[in-house]
Amino acid sequence: MTRFATAGCAPRACTLVLLSAAVFAGAPAALAQKPGDGWPARPIRLLIPASPGGGADTLARVLTPRLSERFGQPVVIDNRPGAAGTIAMEITSRSAPDGYTSILTQSTSAVIAPAIQEKLPYRTLVDFSPVSLIAEVPHVLVVNPTVPVTNLKELVALARTRSLNYASSGIGAGSHFSGEMLDRAAGIRTVHLPYKGAGPALAAVIAGEAQLFSSPINAAIGHIKGGKLRPIAMTTAKRSGVLPDLPTIAESGYPGFDIGTWFGLLLPPKASKELIARMHAEYTGTLRMPDVLERLQGDGTVPVGNTPDEFRKRIAVDLERFAKIAREAKIRAE
Repeated sequence: MTRFATAGCAPRACTLVLLSAAVFAGAPAALAQKPGDGWPARPIRLLIPASPGGGADTLARVLTPRLSERFGQPVVIDNRPGAAGTIAMEITSRSAPDGYTSILTQSTSAVIAPAIQEKLPYRTLVDFSPVSLIAEVPHVLVVNPTVPVTNLKELVALARTRSLNYASSGIGAGSHFSGEMLDRAAGIRTVHLPYKGAGPALAAVIAGEAQLFSSPINAAIGHIKGGKLRPIAMTTAKRSGVLPDLPTIAESGYPGFDIGTWFGLLLPPKASKELIARMHAEYTGTLRMPDVLERLQGDGTVPVGNTPDEFRKRIAVDLERFAKIAREAKIRAE
């Protein structure tokens, strides 16, 4: 797997290192082949299984201007939030494999939803054509600044004396898993408030409707810098390069705590090898562009850009991992 940067790497330094690479793994010259003469001849729809302002939407809005230039046609974002992203996934799975519809899916929709729902209108490893794992985004546990805590120890102590509302991006979202995992690890009980995406969940915490949220860092970092949110801990195993002094939950007394979000590109089932190769080339080529790298790394996103086979294997591993967590934590869709 090719990973463009580590979470603790400075954006400009990482860019220089990356630009010095002579060959990008998984992107040979053959990927420049077109799936057909004159393709694309019209705008390309990129489904986002979340509301505007969420992690997938934030990532897409960095990528699509450059993707539009590379394809020679507009890449149009189509936000379809709700049902933990499964609505957008179903639309994609039922679309024609002609390259004009794709989805920037997230781990919530691709591997968590199957772990908690008995019946889904799609099977991730059967009803889609994996293209690439585009990026990984660590989560940061944030609170409304009026909550009188500055670290996880204080937050846990407060949760034992008063009721706290814990926002999530929806039932079965990664943030829902994160909240349930923290409750079980710390022996507390927060009140789960599900929203339709990270954007509305962040808005709820900023407004004081909810007190805390495990947010994709790329969606929260602007609010943190603006003083609208207070970071408490990283939920992933490693610290983030944009908040290097903020400890992880694992470091704060709960070893093994590790949950974040990844975003990957999927096409409808039975997409041709030529189409997959073209989409892979354009997306990974976009990830290599210096301005894109700098913007992504600047908000804590870790670009990846692996091969279709590597992405398929990651999906398989995570399907098993989240099914195990769901069983142990008794997380089921309502």
